[in-house]
Amino acid sequence: MNLRRLKYFIKIVDVGSLTQAADILHIAQPALSQQLATLEGEVNQQLLIRTKRGVTPTEAGNILYAHAQAILRQCDQAQSAIDGAGRALSGQVSVGLAPGTAAQQLALPLMAEVHRQHPGIVLYFNENFGTTLSELIMNGRMDMAVIYDNRNIHGLRFIPLMKEALYFVCPNLLAEPVREIRLAEVARYELFLPRIYNIMRKVADDAFIHAGLAYRVKCEIESQTTLNAALAAGMGCTIMPESAARGMVKAADAWIAKIIDPDVQTSLSFCMSDHLPLSQPAEAVKEILLQLMARRTADNRPLTLVG
Repeated sequence: MNLRRLKYFIKIVDVGSLTQAADILHIAQPALSQQLATLEGEVNQQLLIRTKRGVTPTEAGNILYAHAQAILRQCDQAQSAIDGAGRALSGQVSVGLAPGTAAQQLALPLMAEVHRQHPGIVLYFNENFGTTLSELIMNGRMDMAVIYDNRNIHGLRFIPLMKEALYFVCPNLLAEPVREIRLAEVARYELFLPRIYNIMRKVADDAFIHAGLAYRVKCEIESQTTLNAALAAGMGCTIMPESAARGMVKAADAWIAKIIDPDVQTSLSFCMSDHLPLSQPAEAVKEILLQLMARRTADNRPLTLVG
């Protein structure tokens, strides 16, 4: 396959229009259409469906789109490595950090340490839910992430970093604070939890099911701002890892208690592709990130710079 045709195809899918893609790429539309037809001939599949509103990818087109992004990204990494041979590391490295986790404490120390050791590397931070970040890694659109997960997922490799206990977060309006709370007591409150595909929801669901407890989900919320507001209004409670729970106390006007009987924990892991190699700059960032996380775990204190 011709790399230029792959670039053209990605742009057409991104904008959803041959006409607009031709304008952005500064080529004539008939020429772009011919390039697309040639690409479809090479793969022996129809890649796009043309409608009055534009174009949409077929199933084969969606598959090629995902692979094309990974291919072009690897080509860019190869060129960057060649250009940087014998010189200081440079280029962009993307790092995903799950919101409301201990991972967020990595951002500033990681930024400072990468700049100190490799000033030519530009970091791109993306704070999003683990499911979104892992999908970006699988598609080759992100280098690495620190998320709550440790499952065997095809296309991903997880390196366990630490475990965090789950905490009950309760508004001051609803109850008097306690330091620890049994899971059976938690089940008596109306809960705000994320959607079922979220790893935190899965951990909470499994804990209740294994304990044989019925529980009530009042609303599924994945916006931290909305969750804080709902708790501050005394409308319900939630379950969070310790680091996220502590960060909510002031904003949600709430208290937190460690969940016991049983203890419930979740794994914070470093996530990367199991088949797409990291670029040299990304490998350097990975090593610094793992050092920072190991230092925090060993010292059991807030993250500080390595060295």
